Amino acid sequence: MKENLKFVGNFAFIIFLLVSLFAYAMFQGGFVSWFLFYSFLPLGIYHISLLLYPMRNWKVSRKLSRHVIQAGDGIDVTIHVKRTIPFPLYFCVCEEVFPDSLHRIDSRKEKYRFMKNPEKLFKKREIKRIVFPYFKKEFELTYSMKQIPRGEHQLNDIRIRTGDVFGMVKKDFVFTVEDQLIAYPNARPVKLDKQLSSFGQGSVSSTQSLQLKNTNVATGIREYMPGDKFSWIDWKQTAKKNTMITKEFEQEKSTEILLVLDSCSYEDGNHVTYEATLELTISLMHELQKQGSEVGLLTIGEESVHVPVHNEPKKKELVRQHLTRLQPGGVKPFSLKLKEELIKLDSGNIVMLITSNIDQGFNDMTKKLKQRMKRIVILYVPTYGNISETERIALERYRFEGVSFCLLTEAEFLTNPLEVSNI
Repeated sequence: MKENLKFVGNFAFIIFLLVSLFAYAMFQGGFVSWFLFYSFLPLGIYHISLLLYPMRNWKVSRKLSRHVIQAGDGIDVTIHVKRTIPFPLYFCVCEEVFPDSLHRIDSRKEKYRFMKNPEKLFKKREIKRIVFPYFKKEFELTYSMKQIPRGEHQLNDIRIRTGDVFGMVKKDFVFTVEDQLIAYPNARPVKLDKQLSSFGQGSVSSTQSLQLKNTNVATGIREYMPGDKFSWIDWKQTAKKNTMITKEFEQEKSTEILLVLDSCSYEDGNHVTYEATLELTISLMHELQKQGSEVGLLTIGEESVHVPVHNEPKKKELVRQHLTRLQPGGVKPFSLKLKEELIKLDSGNIVMLITSNIDQGFNDMTKKLKQRMKRIVILYVPTYGNISETERIALERYRFEGVSFCLLTEAEFLTNPLEVSNI
């Protein structure tokens, strides 16, 4: 409605100028009055033609240099415009309409310098480029988008504005051009202290555990395969069957570790702290899998999602996609929802709780969890980098009860590799 009124107003104003100049020339007469009328006549016709010119018939496309990136990366974007009628246009202003998810910046580990001032990472992205098409039927422009935050970002609209030299006529149209940009979370190298890295391997170091195999108990025999050790050959069976036979040994089971990520929303929530917990989760998952552990993931937020990974490549990709889309949400507190999930979890596993909020309900929940699970590790990232007196008391109680408690502040997240130490 507003656009229609604007069109009618501009059209009426130009017609009024033409009629006024024509009436002036008719009644006044003389060279000057007719000169003014004929001088303005081409401009008037151009302005009317510009008002009637159909911008909606333009074909606008967007090309991204990459559709899948890591959080913090940048891309180049090219906008291509093709017109059916080469109507003379003095200028065009092309504007990318960004979704809300892109009005933040991600400077990788440097963003954790703003853990106490997360609002400094909010940046309203605005890209406007001016081109001078004149009679060209096709033109394009390129811009760069840097420090893209984690998530699935949907680019939908491109707004193009044009007008005349004098500013009497202004036209704009929003073109729907859909493109998806995916920014995966960064998996940083993690340095675990001896106590944490030994959870899955007992007293054996993580580097040695990958090469160890329990060869004391033979469970069967099979034909020799390339790569089998010479000492595994069963000479008696080899002589009987007249072919190389090796012993088959029982494989020791790797440790099962469950990572539980607190993805609930809080009134004093800090998006930088949340990104820290999520980045810590995916980094720990990769590191523990390298050490030979089977790692599962449970995210608790608006919905609870449990993914038993078991080192399968397909499920690893599902986890990465899930953590890319994940945002804090939900009304129920983390401790209450985790109690509901306890029934579904297998007992005897090692559980690592990753959270940025500790309250009385959380303390009660850890006591029940400790009774069912083999071991509990709490990885705590303070919301704004500082811990309160209540949290200090809880920390001391966890120490007394034998619960491993790791405190990760701004200093830890600024180091590379990320150091996770038990305190």
